[in-house]
Amino acid sequence: MFAQLILGLSILVILHELGHFLAARMFGIRVEKFYLFFDAWGFKLFHFKTKRTEYGIGWLPFGGYVKIAGMIDESMDKEAMKQPPQPWEFRSKPAWQRLIVMVAGVFMNLVLGSLIFAFVTFHYEKEYLPNSNITSGIFAYETARNIGFKTGDKIIAVNGDKIERFKDAMSINVLLGATISVERDGKTINIKVPEDFYKTYKSNNRDFFIDATNFHPVVDSVIPGSTAEKNGLKKGDKVLMIDTVNASVYGKFREEIWKCKGKAIALRTIRNKDTLTKNMQVDSTGVIGIFCKVPYDFKQYSFFSALTYGTSDALSNLWANIRGMGRIFSGKENARESLQGPIGIAHIYGGKWDWLRFWSITGLLSMILAFMNILPIPALDGGHVIFTAIEMITRRKFSDKFMEKVQMVGMVIILGIMVLVIFNDILKLF
Repeated sequence: MFAQLILGLSILVILHELGHFLAARMFGIRVEKFYLFFDAWGFKLFHFKTKRTEYGIGWLPFGGYVKIAGMIDESMDKEAMKQPPQPWEFRSKPAWQRLIVMVAGVFMNLVLGSLIFAFVTFHYEKEYLPNSNITSGIFAYETARNIGFKTGDKIIAVNGDKIERFKDAMSINVLLGATISVERDGKTINIKVPEDFYKTYKSNNRDFFIDATNFHPVVDSVIPGSTAEKNGLKKGDKVLMIDTVNASVYGKFREEIWKCKGKAIALRTIRNKDTLTKNMQVDSTGVIGIFCKVPYDFKQYSFFSALTYGTSDALSNLWANIRGMGRIFSGKENARESLQGPIGIAHIYGGKWDWLRFWSITGLLSMILAFMNILPIPALDGGHVIFTAIEMITRRKFSDKFMEKVQMVGMVIILGIMVLVIFNDILKLF
């Protein structure tokens, strides 16, 4: 868990700071230090120096930084700022160049996040279910039926946009509130998903909303050692009923099995022309250990489609987090439950090393880091961007003394937020 957190943060921080570094060097600005983590009070785990830049790893794993000559930053190097401006310093460059240097880190995180999502899509997902291939329509679970969906509905569009991949009808932004257009009995019906629907979805601890399971459940394989194997279920068996409930649709089968977790059931199936009844115990997680054959054709991602969909997924997740942050500030969401610090992020990574999960979380964090850094808070990139933009509009530069005070205020705000989220993480542990 700790190793995944450190590796994930290291990748994000190095690429973010590399953005600032490359932009600064492009405009001939000297970069005095490039550090992963902070070398607070001068203590370093590792460092080496080239002609003009010192590279190293600090001991405090709360980010990293590049020390750009002539820039008021977290180093608060007041002595250097008292010297006359030099042509290679940040403060000597035009406002538009300084603006590019400031947004370069955010840009790198956006690009990195998009590339990670594209990599996950191409390497791990490999294929997707085209929405047009679901000829029998969706299966609507109880949570979906409660807001107006019906089994057999065919998804047409989300918020007016037609979708190619069926998975996009179940994205986080849909769960945060969207209008889904469906075809039902030859008519188009618009169903509004409530803004707080994700709470209902989350409380199920299962993907019970809508899915492409409106087909007959025919056993394709049986998990060795499972309840299903012990009770003699075989490939080709067709499920009919669970106790007295009709389970001839796979979605209904899943829904009923989940309701019966930890209980004994009578499962009725057809094998060839024989009707069989198996008395078995559903395990505590709500499964019996079978996979059913999916009758739909999937489509392989090409390199370019993976890049396109990966970028779309990255931006979609970024927008979902922005919406979530808005709900926190508006009081619609509990900040204590929603915000995560380093400990919380480590728990999200989990205690088992899973590369798919690692890259998925790291890609998401890259997009969140981009958003957080562009917020107009002094000491963050967004704060510098705001003041530089004001300078470009008014053509009046803020004094170094003013910027030093603003930087101090920003650092106090950021440290205060860090203390709060870490304290919140510790409270959650208990």
